[in-house]
Amino acid sequence: MPANVTTFFDAATNTATHVVTDPASKTCAVVDPVLDFDAASGRTSTSSADAIVDYIEAEGLSLLWILETHVHADHLTAAPYIKDRLGGKTGIGVGVTKVQDVFGDVFGLQDFPTDGRQFDQLFSDGDSFEIGALSGIVIETPGHTPACCTFVVDDAGFVGDTMFMPDSGTARCDFPGGDAATLYESIQKILALPAKTRLFICHDYKGQDRDDFAWETTVAEQKEENIHVRDGLTKEGFVKFRSERDATLSMPKLILPSLQVNIRAGHLPAPDDNGVSYLKIPLNAL
Repeated sequence: MPANVTTFFDAATNTATHVVTDPASKTCAVVDPVLDFDAASGRTSTSSADAIVDYIEAEGLSLLWILETHVHADHLTAAPYIKDRLGGKTGIGVGVTKVQDVFGDVFGLQDFPTDGRQFDQLFSDGDSFEIGALSGIVIETPGHTPACCTFVVDDAGFVGDTMFMPDSGTARCDFPGGDAATLYESIQKILALPAKTRLFICHDYKGQDRDDFAWETTVAEQKEENIHVRDGLTKEGFVKFRSERDATLSMPKLILPSLQVNIRAGHLPAPDDNGVSYLKIPLNAL
């Protein structure tokens, strides 16, 4: 039986969290879960994650993996909360160490380990994992960030931010460690998958000509319709287009809290003596 994918969309951060299930063994993985965060009050909450927990429990599933396609800059991950509730192991691409190194300095995090030990598993290109009877493979797809990976489970690929829906294009590359030429090569890896491979997107903002959010496409559709890579765009042309476009984009509104939490695998900073955890706001650093 093919992988079953159920998606939960968080409108506040435009994030699609996917639960991929092996129907035969009733085991599953969660890809890119969201911890709710109100920037104005500094409060976290778990309603988005609770919906996923409730679904897994109601379906009688066993959670094996909590997978991060990259270190997100637009939402906080709920991986530790879900792991505490349901078990499972956290996994991310080995490039997370590069992200930790860069942003550990940006945020002035002294004595912060930048070897990825906060996660249970660091994946390299070509690594495999299992969800019951389903085989998963890891494709490193950096460019948006050094940690970006595509997780392919059966006929389903989870591409993170590397590609969006065809009418929305591809990821930005102007964050520290990003690179448009590298992203172009990563996109070619995804497009080399079988044409019928289902691709699940991490974010959607609606296209110009549609009213509904969407998060599932195919390799064939991306080849034919993606507005940033169709028509045989060369690497040089893509780099020029991507660089010019990125220069016009503002920073994601949650980038500073998100990165501080997500390089810690979703754990909040250790509390001060008063029992309160604090995030830093680096001035003029990005």
